[in-house]
Amino acid sequence: MAKNNKRAGARRQLALLALLCVLAPATALAQAWPSKPLRIVVPYAPGAINDVLARHMADRLQVLLGQPVIVENRAGGGAVIGTQAVASAPADGYTLLQVPAAHVNNATLVPRLPYDPINSFSFITLAARAPLLLVAGERFAANSVADLVTLAKKSPGTYSYASSGNGGAAHLMGEMLKQMAGIDLLHVPYKGAAPAMTDVMGGRVDVTFATYTVAAPAIKAGRARILAVTGGKRWPLMPDVPTIAESGVPGYDAAAWWGYAAPAGTPQPIIERLNREINNALAAPALRAALAAEGIEPVGTTPAQFSAFIRSEIPLWAGIIRKGNIRTD
Repeated sequence: MAKNNKRAGARRQLALLALLCVLAPATALAQAWPSKPLRIVVPYAPGAINDVLARHMADRLQVLLGQPVIVENRAGGGAVIGTQAVASAPADGYTLLQVPAAHVNNATLVPRLPYDPINSFSFITLAARAPLLLVAGERFAANSVADLVTLAKKSPGTYSYASSGNGGAAHLMGEMLKQMAGIDLLHVPYKGAAPAMTDVMGGRVDVTFATYTVAAPAIKAGRARILAVTGGKRWPLMPDVPTIAESGVPGYDAAAWWGYAAPAGTPQPIIERLNREINNALAAPALRAALAAEGIEPVGTTPAQFSAFIRSEIPLWAGIIRKGNIRTD
């Protein structure tokens, strides 16, 4: 019996030693991290709303982490090129992806993705959301979502909505509205949000889904009117504007959003530190004010919550994309 106890004790010691050997490199790396500059890859060209968030975040993070944080724009392929660059980067915590909402759409829209949208990444936090505005031209007959639905049901396929391009956020939000409200609207894709808004103001297209920064000049000039916001709750920036859900399409909830992720296999202590510091940055009053001016609402979640969000969004939008037979440009 004594020999058996000694053998069992020896086996436990060996198992503990083996575990320590596995954990030691990751722990040592986490303790030394960060020891050099970090980069945030934005999978879009500079200048857009994606870029605004990344640069504000980089400025704040370099103070919190004590290292320079560089924003690198890697545009192309509807966010695929920049995303692939991060998926194939070393899993050492020095390369981060600013994950856009297109990440979940591309899982269905893009055949043969060069990465796995879930398993190629260690998700850090859902950082921010921005509902889009359902905007009508100044001369359009509808003054509300209910009016739009009534008109569209009376004359299917007669009324139109503009988007910034096939497979983009505005296109998908319009398709969601069509499916949930049971209406037929003509989709008119443009090469960008600005020309789409221009034609809505000119009355050549009836409505569009636009970000606050795109829509605000037209609204302030009296050339366009807001019918509703796309989010599931009223937007603090425009608390008097109803949501689509409370305007006769219950359950409608969609928004642009951004989060952060690292390559799969990044040590968990580093992911936890990044989560803590990014969420700390999002809580800073100066950053919140800067984002609010752009129509962006800070969020902040745990890594597990962001991972669960990604896993739930992929099938949600896959159903809409397939039912609408949506293709990218």
